[in-house]
Amino acid sequence: MQRLDLCSAEEVTPGNALKVEAGDLTLAVFNVDGEYYVTDDLCTHGPGSLAEGYIDGDVVECNFHNGQFNIKTGEVVSPPCMVPVKTYKTVVENGRVFIETD
Repeated sequence: MQRLDLCSAEEVTPGNALKVEAGDLTLAVFNVDGEYYVTDDLCTHGPGSLAEGYIDGDVVECNFHNGQFNIKTGEVVSPPCMVPVKTYKTVVENGRVFIETD
């Protein structure tokens, strides 16, 4: 198990997201009511950035074709997306947001 340091928790205010590049990954770090979640940034349907999408509660709407994903689970909420987005185990420690990868 590898742990990647993504950003300061303060950089992601509630209801917002931050696009982060870590290693060979491009990720979206979300703050949903003070809880942090991390997904791949790239929409599974097209070239949209989820970190740049519209966030409503625990749902993010891609800014490209308006498909929606559950931020917590990665599951598709609304088409045209059909494939869930990958999520990562997220840990906040000492004011920093980390993910754990295999």
